[in-house]
Amino acid sequence: MNSTPFHDMFATIIAHTPYMQAIGADYVGRDAHGVTMKLPYRTDLIGDPETRVIASGVVTALLDNTCGMAVWDRIGEFKPIATLDLRIDYMRPALPDNALLATARCYKLTRSIGFVRAFAYEVSIDDPVAAAQAAFIISSPTLKAKV
Repeated sequence: MNSTPFHDMFATIIAHTPYMQAIGADYVGRDAHGVTMKLPYRTDLIGDPETRVIASGVVTALLDNTCGMAVWDRIGEFKPIATLDLRIDYMRPALPDNALLATARCYKLTRSIGFVRAFAYEVSIDDPVAAAQAAFIISSPTLKAKV
């Protein structure tokens, strides 16, 4: 039996998630503030060539994935989850040539729903690019009918 805490596998999970691989996101770690991921700045992620700002869809994907990781962190084990609701407030454009960080914390967990808040930022969480509020449904194994 594996005695490794589930959160110790987060870097491996992100490294094997196709979209996170495609955009180059990495797992940074977890602390009292939540789970943090990092997205290095890349020119192929630019949404507007004139401003050189990262595309909003990439920011959304980073926040969504980080929020999901925060739910798993709170549960402490793998259970299938899915985004039920995701609201993102964009506060300003991401700064060109800067890595983007996302930190998410699951602040409430029920039997079937995880509620999460997250921020995307470059240097300080107090100066966010975007804030997210999310809810994730937590699936339980399907019971097999007796035949």
